Amino acid sequence: MPKYLLRLLGLNFILAAIPVISIGLISYYIASGDIENKVKEGNMQVLLQTQMRVEQSLKTLELTSLQYVNSPLVLSSLTENLSADDFLKLRDLSRGLYNLQTFTPIREAYLVNLNMDWMMSFSIFSKISTSPDKDLFMSYAKHPNSLFWLTKNPRTTSAIAGTDPGNPAAGDGDSTVEDTSSPKSIRMVYKIPVVSATNQPKGLLIVEILNSQIKTLLSSNTNLGDVYVLDRDGQNFLYEGGDADPNQQMYTMVTERVQQSHEETGFFNAEINNKEMGISYRLSPYNGWTYVSAVSIEDITKQSKKIAWVTFYACTIIFVLVALFAFYGSRRMYSPIKRLFEFTKDIEVEDQHHKDELVSIEQRFRTLFSTEKKLQQQVQGQFSQLTEFFVLKLFTGQISDKDFAYRAQMYGFPTEWRRLGVLAVQIDTLQETRYQEHDKELLLFAINNIVGELVPQQERFSPVLLDQSQVTLLVCQTDDEAELKAHFFQTAELIKQKVREFLQLRVSVGISRPFEKASESVHGYAECLEALKCRMSLGNDIIVHYEDIDAGKKDLEVTVYTQLKLLEDQLINALKLGDMERVDLIFEKYISAIVEKDIHFNEYPVLMMQLISKAFQLVQEQGGAVKKVLGDKATIDYFLKLNTLEDIIKWFKSTLFDPIIGFLNHQAESQYVNIANQMVKLVHERYDQDISLEACASTLNFHPVYLSRVFKKEIGINFSEYLADYRMNMAKTWLENTNLKVSEIAEKLNYTNTTAFIRTFRKIVGMTPGQYRDQHNKEG
Repeated sequence: MPKYLLRLLGLNFILAAIPVISIGLISYYIASGDIENKVKEGNMQVLLQTQMRVEQSLKTLELTSLQYVNSPLVLSSLTENLSADDFLKLRDLSRGLYNLQTFTPIREAYLVNLNMDWMMSFSIFSKISTSPDKDLFMSYAKHPNSLFWLTKNPRTTSAIAGTDPGNPAAGDGDSTVEDTSSPKSIRMVYKIPVVSATNQPKGLLIVEILNSQIKTLLSSNTNLGDVYVLDRDGQNFLYEGGDADPNQQMYTMVTERVQQSHEETGFFNAEINNKEMGISYRLSPYNGWTYVSAVSIEDITKQSKKIAWVTFYACTIIFVLVALFAFYGSRRMYSPIKRLFEFTKDIEVEDQHHKDELVSIEQRFRTLFSTEKKLQQQVQGQFSQLTEFFVLKLFTGQISDKDFAYRAQMYGFPTEWRRLGVLAVQIDTLQETRYQEHDKELLLFAINNIVGELVPQQERFSPVLLDQSQVTLLVCQTDDEAELKAHFFQTAELIKQKVREFLQLRVSVGISRPFEKASESVHGYAECLEALKCRMSLGNDIIVHYEDIDAGKKDLEVTVYTQLKLLEDQLINALKLGDMERVDLIFEKYISAIVEKDIHFNEYPVLMMQLISKAFQLVQEQGGAVKKVLGDKATIDYFLKLNTLEDIIKWFKSTLFDPIIGFLNHQAESQYVNIANQMVKLVHERYDQDISLEACASTLNFHPVYLSRVFKKEIGINFSEYLADYRMNMAKTWLENTNLKVSEIAEKLNYTNTTAFIRTFRKIVGMTPGQYRDQHNKEG
């Protein structure tokens, strides 16, 4: 071979060998370091995703549980002594418990009423005093937090990780006897009410989740190692083996490192069970749990060895074929594809045995995008609840304008407007409809959905339910007052028509004045409620602008007040007499006096509370307890919630007047019996004295005519007839058993005239006293 050619080949070989060997060695060391870093980063991502899945599930359960314990159904049941016979109430409470499983599968849930000594779960209803878990429930009630999690089985050594809105990381522990007879689970405990002025709750909501359900949320990708979850004490509470956990040494090392470094994330190498391991950990500030991933260092180095062999074979081929430019070019072109292939190798696909790396990368990205889409759908399911919660805080004055601007953009709310306005929809009445009172919350929910469909999203914020109203914050792009008022009215009219069309229900709508700042929504909502009070005078099925009502209170004329006071006194007197017809007549005059005098609707409750007070006082004067006689609805709070004049009239008649008349009649009957018995006693004691109806009236402090009527009603005969019968019975006894003369007997019975005594005896007995004695002696 020519020397030039040999030199050229040698030079080409040297030029080829130096860059190829250099690139091979550098690539090996860089790739080895990258693999280890990628494994660390991958483990951290797995732990982060696992933490997010677990905490999302727990937070969802907390939110749904909070809605349940704050529902009127649960709060009202805390004051009721329920029994197995209260089927409808128990069914509604049980349905609420089952609804807790909507987003998170749960094993069991308990609703415990500590005050009324009852509890219920998915399958049982019983007394707390007879439950084996009584002491356990009482220990929960003493816990300082309103919400906390128990990471061990009930009646076990408990590690409590408390999570409440104010202090998510708070928690403590206490020890009891371990229970290994049931599947391992964790418990969430809510005190009811959640915000209480006292440390002793009225009830508890206890929800159990099997550890197996938590395990399903952990990462199933074994390529990056196993994932463990530790509680605050550094224990793997998801471990289900019967023996001691073989990884306890690793748990202890992680716990010590977290305590020493005070860092939420970290990575370190350690020898566990005679095996070198790379350990990643992540501390959750939400509940103090630590998420740990452990991967074998040997598995990591296997990837590096594979790269070393690939580089060696590549260099050998280059040296043999002496295809410097082709090999170098293909190497450069293949390098990014290889890196991308290695970067996505942890993404699982159905078929990973493709020779074409581009096809594998495409399938892996499709899987990644599909997973992202599913995650977005799950987040979207919770998004609506977050937006409604944000609007509720806005209507209750808990959101500032600065905070609103940031969050409104985050939640996709309108950010630009000229004016805002509030619409509040309330159900007028459920009377003469196919609905019952317990359907009201469901009907409001349906109205809320109707509003959400009718009003375009760009013209409103999320419609919400607040107390007994459906409330919507509207957005307008005009400053003209007339256009604003017309737009609000048209929207309210459309809502009213559709509610009647779909639900056959009559509603009224209150409209606030326009305003500029979102933080003024709380005032707009108050104006809507004030406008809706006009139903007192205008009736039902109306649309009212706040600016159209007379917000000032008129001074009551003295003559009006005097007339009402006179009617009140007449009404109380009619109640005392038990004359329901007269009560109805006077009450109609009372209502007419209020309506015809054009009294402002805000004065209705003030005036009527005077009549209510007198009715309560009448019950108390007759020795009755107001709540016992009139029931739970006869309260000022309940009265103030009435929205229409028709509801107020019905409340007075059915809740006040009817029970009071029944109570007074019962009291009168009892009083009649007592008075008649006292009169009989007086006859028995004073038959030998000058006793009369007037003498009894003087002794008992009643009018003689009243006593005569009461005695006749209860005994069946007149007082004088009863006195004469009793005296003649005494005369017959003396005639039979003594030798007293007839005149002496007449004198003993306070008869001044013997002839009058004989005449009375003959009238009652049918013979004279002498004949009666002779007849009795012959029979003897």
